[in-house]
Amino acid sequence: MPLSTRAPCRPESLPTATMQVMPAGAALGAEIRGVDLAQRLSTAQVALIRQALLDHCVLCFRDQHISDDDQVRFTRHFGTPVEHVRKQRARRVKEIFIISNVKENGEPIGALGNDLIDFHSDLSYLPKPGTASLLYAVEIPDQGGQTQWVDCRAAYAALPAPQQTWLRTLRAVHRHYVAAQNPPEPTIHPVVRRHPETGRLSLYVSPHLTSHVHDMPRDEGDNLLRELYRHMDQPQFIYTHQWQVGDLVIWDNRPTMHRRLPFPDAQRRIMNRTQIFGEEVVE
Repeated sequence: MPLSTRAPCRPESLPTATMQVMPAGAALGAEIRGVDLAQRLSTAQVALIRQALLDHCVLCFRDQHISDDDQVRFTRHFGTPVEHVRKQRARRVKEIFIISNVKENGEPIGALGNDLIDFHSDLSYLPKPGTASLLYAVEIPDQGGQTQWVDCRAAYAALPAPQQTWLRTLRAVHRHYVAAQNPPEPTIHPVVRRHPETGRLSLYVSPHLTSHVHDMPRDEGDNLLRELYRHMDQPQFIYTHQWQVGDLVIWDNRPTMHRRLPFPDAQRRIMNRTQIFGEEVVE
């Protein structure tokens, strides 16, 4: 479902006086105020939110009180929510994927624990990876557990022009660290991808899910990836989200990478995730 590419929206141009897009003051990210996601949205509200996602890549809706069905309904404004490829215990709304370190009767209620999860774009190890992801904060720890996003458009644009041109000729292999998660054939994506709606170019490699540079000597390729990761991991490209209970955050996986910072395992964290994937990477 393509998003429009109108000029960036401004608070004074909003269709209602109560809805505002407030930029985070970082490389990317914005807060949407004056909307209740437990209610059905108007066509004008949806259009504004979809445009804001293209403009800011990461959107936060604070103080939401939504059900699993509400989250799935909101997700449908951006595409078709799909059950996650990783299996979880039976649940009523299968499109909801639980991310948590909590255990009940000795069994985890969700996935991904409490450790650092380094920068990645969701499901990049698949031939048709993640387009958009949404997280709703049910419980959060007292310390740690923040999510950081890097603007891979800005990181690419900051490179010297000759290096930009060279990187556009390269491809990289993406693999999940759990072998069973991977498709039968290795997934190969361009090192630089083009956003299918805005046309902007961005880096598309990550320390979490990129295995190596395709058709390049391993040591040379690994050195290049380390150089790119150091470049991307600079404050001017990063937005850090301090979670609050009731936050619903949606992000565009195509021009961004994200990582989850660690938190104490003794503290509970429960997040409900929906996701849209199945779009080919555009070179």
